[in-house]
Amino acid sequence: MSASPNGISILLVDDHPIVRQGYRRVLETQSDFQVVAEADNAVSAYSAFKAHSPDIVVMDISMPGASGLEAIRNIRARDAHAHILVFSMHSEAPLVKAAFNAGAGGYVTKSSEPAVLIRAIRSVARGQRAMSDDVAQVLALESLAPSGSALDQLAEREIEILRQIAAGATKEEVAQNLNLSLKTVQNYHYMIKAKTGLKTDAQLVRLAADCGLMGP
Repeated sequence: MSASPNGISILLVDDHPIVRQGYRRVLETQSDFQVVAEADNAVSAYSAFKAHSPDIVVMDISMPGASGLEAIRNIRARDAHAHILVFSMHSEAPLVKAAFNAGAGGYVTKSSEPAVLIRAIRSVARGQRAMSDDVAQVLALESLAPSGSALDQLAEREIEILRQIAAGATKEEVAQNLNLSLKTVQNYHYMIKAKTGLKTDAQLVRLAADCGLMGP
């Protein structure tokens, strides 16, 4: 997928309507940007992507129910060339790496200047990788650390399940949110504990909080 001749069409995904309105105003100061659709959760983001085929999806990663990680995974499963830019308040290395592993083409923090977001949208829409400076620094420092996070052992689906469990979702709710069987979620839950070396859900909650997987 490449940017259309008439400009860059954008799907804006964030669970806060006022926040979306503010971002939309910023983006539409650019004459070649057009926000063609908005969504407030992973399911509606996927539906909007199917309906509008935007040049780029600008997506928050922390949303109720299935998070942006799951939305990225589903959109990329539908269109392997989809361009997705994560725009998040979180800059922790495990979450950034999970987003890239799921198929994001860029990651910009919400503390960044509007010009950084605008440049990143243009880059990702062209198929290039883009990061805000703080995200790049976090990844660089993490790569130099003598030992990585416990989350480094987890795949992005396991990180998404950990996030939901830590947020208080039951295994049944996780299964419904991610369209998985209860048995599959139980197996993932077991593997998460095995890979992280943790024994209880309380320990998993602490890990998720320490690594920035929890919402604000």
